[in-house]
Amino acid sequence: MNRSPSSLFRLMIATLLGCAMLTIGLMQLPRMSQAEEAKAPTNRIFELRTYTTNEGKLDDLHARFRDHTNKIFKSHGMTLIGYWTPLEGPRSKDTLIYILAFPSKEARGAAWRGFGSDPAWKKAYAESIANGRLVKKVESRLMTPTDYSPLK
Repeated sequence: MNRSPSSLFRLMIATLLGCAMLTIGLMQLPRMSQAEEAKAPTNRIFELRTYTTNEGKLDDLHARFRDHTNKIFKSHGMTLIGYWTPLEGPRSKDTLIYILAFPSKEARGAAWRGFGSDPAWKKAYAESIANGRLVKKVESRLMTPTDYSPLK
């Protein structure tokens, strides 16, 4: 697909803004005390997830996370790090970005399997899509912190 220079520029700016917002959001996370850091798992992994919604469905997705998904995530051992939407541009109307943490890659797999089969999730999901699917695209990226990362 050929894109015009102006659309590539807009895409580049939107990507840079998204990265900047994520970085700023992560910098705002509370720091652990030395005692807490000593107890923190050293092999924790993070999952960066980006959801692109169908037109007009972002508010419904926010409601599903606020009212149901977060509680179910926690019940399956997922640590909620943060949630963001792009500040400006077209993606601000259809994009949710969030980060979860897990003690290990194996724990992540078990948590997602448990979540997917959870009756509370199945019910919340079914109710939320009664008037059409909310999400048209999900992107997931597993991450491991660097040795100099303040968040591990």
